Amino acid sequence: MKNNKIPDATTTKCGFVAIIGAPNAGKSTLVNKLIGQKISIVTNKVQTTRFPVRGIFIEEQAQVILIDTPGIFAASERLGRAMVASAWGGATDADLLIHVVDAPSISRVLKSLEKKGDKLNFADVERVHEGLKTYRGNVILALNKVDLIDKPDLFDLAKTMFELGFYKDVMMISALSGNGLEQMKQKICHFMPIGPWHYPEDQVADLPLRLMAAEITREKVFLRLHEELPYLASVETENWKNNQDGSVRIDQTLFVGREGHKAIAIGKGGETLKWISMNARKEMCDSFEREVHLFLHVKVRENWMGDPRHYNDRGLDFNA
Repeated sequence: MKNNKIPDATTTKCGFVAIIGAPNAGKSTLVNKLIGQKISIVTNKVQTTRFPVRGIFIEEQAQVILIDTPGIFAASERLGRAMVASAWGGATDADLLIHVVDAPSISRVLKSLEKKGDKLNFADVERVHEGLKTYRGNVILALNKVDLIDKPDLFDLAKTMFELGFYKDVMMISALSGNGLEQMKQKICHFMPIGPWHYPEDQVADLPLRLMAAEITREKVFLRLHEELPYLASVETENWKNNQDGSVRIDQTLFVGREGHKAIAIGKGGETLKWISMNARKEMCDSFEREVHLFLHVKVRENWMGDPRHYNDRGLDFNA
């Protein structure tokens, strides 16, 4: 069993690593895999992560604090601008940046720019490069999803991007399968500064439980609902009560942006809301290692994206 002792600072390393990249490049999957458990929500929809989530892993004598940042993209509305500003904010203060790239997608772009979707993905990578032009710290390129690309194309992509001059090293990984991640851990530790650990040995995340619970439910909203609704939805934990039997009662509200979306979120006979609540509760029980009684309600808040509290609670800059 692990203890909560923090080793002697003269023999340890500790540092921050910011995971940056375009939406849906695999950043959250990478963070969860490096840590060994899920702390950041993952869906097949872009822009899932809305604020920096910190996860922690230990490799040999190094404690590494990973910052899973929102994707860097062309943002036009307030929430998007705050997310992008938060991503670069996390990168600025880190000891190391890892730029995660969807290797198969970018490889296709380099060979042919005929597909509109690929152009958009490549534009997001170039947007990261614009930010890196003035960055003076260490950056590693992580070519992700390498199991989905032919090796000659992968090596061409690695050579092309390394020659841009932004990166100290290039790593080829599959965040989903875990291939290449042990080598990545060792490479990360090489860049970590000598110093004391910031967290106890058995802590794997720096995220308030109330906020983590809200994120778990928001993930289920993304997975269940489609079209524009997930991007107009927000989940807040209104009440958290620890019961004498060791269980916890959690009251949450799912806020939607329009009156018409409320019926969609609830579903016929409450079926959709029941599915979201049931799957969120199950994951909370596993994550919190206790029985969870979840009560989820749906309300309309037409301008929740314009509410400063929503941003402040998540460490986002309302005025970005």
